[in-house]
Amino acid sequence: MLVDGGVRFVLIGGAAAMVHGAARLTQDVDVVYDRESENLERLAVALAPLEPYLRDVPAGLPFQLDVATLERGLNFTLTTALGPLDLLGEITGGGTYADLRRHTIEIEAFGVHLRCLDLPALIKAKRAAGRPKDLEAIAELEAILEE
Repeated sequence: MLVDGGVRFVLIGGAAAMVHGAARLTQDVDVVYDRESENLERLAVALAPLEPYLRDVPAGLPFQLDVATLERGLNFTLTTALGPLDLLGEITGGGTYADLRRHTIEIEAFGVHLRCLDLPALIKAKRAAGRPKDLEAIAELEAILEE
């Protein structure tokens, strides 16, 4: 839906690792999105049919993912009708969409063409995040890079 909506974003995280050949399954999709105004509009419109709602918050908390919300926030962990989605305005070890864009490759995955973080930048971002699950994934990603 993001691609069809013309949203500028980079696929990162576990889904990007899978694109590069990692065997680990992920339950969510992580993207770093361009925070320019027109892209925020496209992002809000593209996600509206999926009824995005903040993940891990009490039910009934008022929330609407619109341009104003996107402008005031940065990173959003969402539940959608298609599953978990993490919208990230920037990431540790990588920066913003503009910073990451030069470290991407264009791929065909999931039936669409999109930008995916390249393997060296993905490893760097996972190392910077420092979460146990990221650190565990680095060895596999480095082995893929060596191949």
